[in-house]
Amino acid sequence: MSMKTTAASPKEVYVWDPLVRIGHWIIVITFFTAYITEDDPLTVHVWAGYVLGTVVLLRIVWGFVGPTHARFTDFVYPPATVLGYLRNLLSLRAKRYLGHSPAGGAMTVALLIFLTATVFSGLVLYAIEENAGPLARVVANSPATIAVPLLAENAHASDDEQKRGEADEEDEQAEERWEELHEFFANFTLLLVLLHVAGVFFASYAHRENLAKAMITGQKAQRGRWRACRQADR
Repeated sequence: MSMKTTAASPKEVYVWDPLVRIGHWIIVITFFTAYITEDDPLTVHVWAGYVLGTVVLLRIVWGFVGPTHARFTDFVYPPATVLGYLRNLLSLRAKRYLGHSPAGGAMTVALLIFLTATVFSGLVLYAIEENAGPLARVVANSPATIAVPLLAENAHASDDEQKRGEADEEDEQAEERWEELHEFFANFTLLLVLLHVAGVFFASYAHRENLAKAMITGQKAQRGRWRACRQADR
């Protein structure tokens, strides 16, 4: 009777650390939770955004101080390298990378940027609409908002009402602009996610490895099991 072992196979190497793996799936869950709930219920939407923003911030910091394959220096490549990899991938001749490929690295950076923009625009919108959240005080002290109490002391009642109406109109316009920005960033991020999923499936096929599974176990094959991978390892 053989003893069961939890050690990784000699043909596999540990690539993705727990923060990268757990953070990846938390981002997936919280983004889709926030996207589906939108404003109903608002509490779920807001807290999903808080968790999402926190994990994205941690991932960005981890990109500078984390282990080798978690760092930006390991997977940020020049545009020419990214385009070259994509061209070779379409012909099933792309070099295999142990960490993120050039295209995977570019997508990771793009997702982090647009996730950050989505969360930030959501926080601003939440502050404008509900006067709540970490940016509420900043938004409340913006010129368009503080104009009303200042005018009450320095203008006649009729002028004050007119200026108050103008300030309210400015607030509504600002709210509309931030709402449009928030929706744009969220929808564009969703598009990036769909492209990312398609890329993962295609790269998994091209390199004959399960990249989604690797983001769960943290392990990848040390050498490729297909012709393109063997050529890359020479």
